[in-house]
Amino acid sequence: MNAVPDALPRTAGALRAAGYEPRPIAQEIHDNLLEALKTGEDAWPGIVGFSRTVLPQLERALLAGHDVVLLGERGQGKTRLLRTLAGLLDEWTPVIEGAELGEHPLQPITPASIRRAAELGDDLPVAWRHRSERYTEKLATPDTSVGDLIGDVDPVKVAEGRSLGDPETIHFGLVPRAHRGIVAINELPDLAERIQVALLNVMEERDIQVRGYTLRLPLDVLLVATANPEDYTNRGRIITPLKDRFGAEIRTHYPLDVESEVAVVRQEANLVAEVGEPLLEVLARFVRNLRESTAIDQRSGVSARFAVAAAETVAAAALRRSALTGEEPAVARPVDLDAVPSVLRGKIEFEPGEEGREIEHLVHLLRLAIAETARDRFAGLDLRPLADAVADGHLVSTGERVPGKDVLEALPELPVLHEVARRAGVAADEPAGRIAAAVELALESLFLSRRLAKDSDDTTTVYGR
Repeated sequence: MNAVPDALPRTAGALRAAGYEPRPIAQEIHDNLLEALKTGEDAWPGIVGFSRTVLPQLERALLAGHDVVLLGERGQGKTRLLRTLAGLLDEWTPVIEGAELGEHPLQPITPASIRRAAELGDDLPVAWRHRSERYTEKLATPDTSVGDLIGDVDPVKVAEGRSLGDPETIHFGLVPRAHRGIVAINELPDLAERIQVALLNVMEERDIQVRGYTLRLPLDVLLVATANPEDYTNRGRIITPLKDRFGAEIRTHYPLDVESEVAVVRQEANLVAEVGEPLLEVLARFVRNLRESTAIDQRSGVSARFAVAAAETVAAAALRRSALTGEEPAVARPVDLDAVPSVLRGKIEFEPGEEGREIEHLVHLLRLAIAETARDRFAGLDLRPLADAVADGHLVSTGERVPGKDVLEALPELPVLHEVARRAGVAADEPAGRIAAAVELALESLFLSRRLAKDSDDTTTVYGR
């Protein structure tokens, strides 16, 4: 929990004396983003692969003060991007202590706060809200009501004696409570159209209407949303008047290159064992192959979460093998990739007619990714000495119960193995598991190029001729 600095003013009078003038949320974000751009500060920590595409568009929209909708397939980082917007707010902002909404002490907007400000004057108590509390997120679901977003009449307040038309009988919803902050609505098309209508006044006139009467509150919110193009056309849509009120619609995308894909996996995955860069490249290429496959329903997309889950599965397979063999540290090897297709096939939507062939497609695309990675890593390297050694009777066995040292001991001393390890980013004096991972990648590439044979059962794989 962030502690409020002691030096900050605690009354409206002290606040006014210190020069804390009210500033609209759009202006606050505008000023802070502009300062970050001028100083070279990273305004989007943790966002990978958008620097030349999405981020410039988003920055222009925010500098213009626009509400924004991010449009893209699942798993493209839309929600993560929206959550970084909170970092563009002032770290601390003053609010009226005890007020239902986050009103500025020098600019109250509800009848109760206006009355308190008039009565107390400069003695109006001030509290301070951290920027993390000024970002509000709502997942749009079909059962979301107008009361959830905007507000409704509070029967308890009516029972206390107030008249039904009294603005103070309103129980405010999520949007008014985000006053002087950011409201993010995920999967906006999933909101029923009549609920979307309730947002029109908020976005244009910045007032709210509840149960037949209007309470004019000069709400100050930045409304941002996400949508999936598939949702736009099939499950739901953003109604035209609401869509028109968004100042910017920005298309997101999956990582454009292997390096960005690897960076996302490395950043997001919780790996319980060591997974080397070559295997992460394999998984990145695997996901990219899935996104290009005609067997996959590309309308629903192949989420970046697939690559993350695949890396975590490979790491878990390596950790399990480490427990079975006693080998330390636990290092993932190409044999661990075999766990990916069967474990993760449920995360992919296949085209109609592909039923029963899901594993076949996944295995094929995974092998293609392995071949592409090996070709890139070992470009120009002559692997014939390794193939000849295996052909001469040095069969290599690997599997969930085979430690890395056994893989290496099955082969004679070959200079090419040192170069294979170096190309995989492994030094000659590193643990056997890391070197074995590089050697296995080379063996698998020889098999995929039909220069070696491979026999496999449930637990063991043998490379030979």
